[in-house]
Amino acid sequence: MSQAPVTLTGTQKVALVLMQMDRQQASEVLRHFSELESDEIIAEIVRLRRVDRPTIEKVLAEVHRAIRSGAPAARGGKDFAASLLQDTFGAEQADVVMGRLASSMAGKSFEFLESVDPQQVAVLLYEELPQTVALVLAHLKPDVASVVLSGVDASRRTDVATCLATMGPPSPDAVRVVSEVLKSRMGASAAPSEPAAAVGGVQPLVDIINRSSVTVEKELLEQLADRDEQLAEEVRARMLTFADLVRFDRRDVQQIMRGIDPPVLALALKGAPEQVEKVIRDNVSERTKGILDSEMETLGAVRMSQVEEARADVVRQIRELENAGTITVQRLEEEDALVR
Repeated sequence: MSQAPVTLTGTQKVALVLMQMDRQQASEVLRHFSELESDEIIAEIVRLRRVDRPTIEKVLAEVHRAIRSGAPAARGGKDFAASLLQDTFGAEQADVVMGRLASSMAGKSFEFLESVDPQQVAVLLYEELPQTVALVLAHLKPDVASVVLSGVDASRRTDVATCLATMGPPSPDAVRVVSEVLKSRMGASAAPSEPAAAVGGVQPLVDIINRSSVTVEKELLEQLADRDEQLAEEVRARMLTFADLVRFDRRDVQQIMRGIDPPVLALALKGAPEQVEKVIRDNVSERTKGILDSEMETLGAVRMSQVEEARADVVRQIRELENAGTITVQRLEEEDALVR
């Protein structure tokens, strides 16, 4: 006896239709949706994987499309979703969307911890291995994870940070086991049947440190540098971005701009957010503005790697000035204090 077609949402139906097309056709269709809609559709493609024939036929009938005889089964899953995004938006934006999606899906395995006091979570993880603590932190929202990390004993904090920065996606079984153990300790309900892999690496650690107290940040970076200078340097580099220029006061921006050659600055401004360009133009001389305009007019199309290197030069200048005590980098914690 055949299984009855399942009931799908509108987004799932769109995803299923795209899964029946070749990548080029599906990419053209996806371009007509907003970024938010595209995110939701891609998420459904990842979840759907393969769909039974009765459901396919029902959906295609609804959109007045006939399924050809012998047509292949719908193709879903992460690889198809990533390829579709790359064809539609390019490799860089595809990585951003897939990373955002992976982080969102990964967090569901430990979402039961979001309603728990972060200090209690730290106590819950007190005797766990640094690898286990890092796995949990990778699944939590950065603002929650930062409080949990602050509650970890200082002698183990660097171990946890190192594990988080160097970890790859763990197996779903490992995620499931840790989630189930923590839930059983708290008396929570059963874990999801198919947990997504956590997105580990340097960026989650940076997101967490950026939301930690200044004391924890400085202490952790110093200890991390003693153990692995290269890793500490990468963390520091990611803690500031070119877009962070909007967080400085006028005097500091002017100090930063004095150390950057106009041709480098012109490259860095290629495709920059409007507010970042405004901050820069408001804090350079009229002569420099003229040089910038001339440089940008003659640049034409440039590789993204060139733009990123130019922006890295600006970030290096910021860090050098900060280390010298010439400027002050505004941390998230300090911004909150100013608002209050």
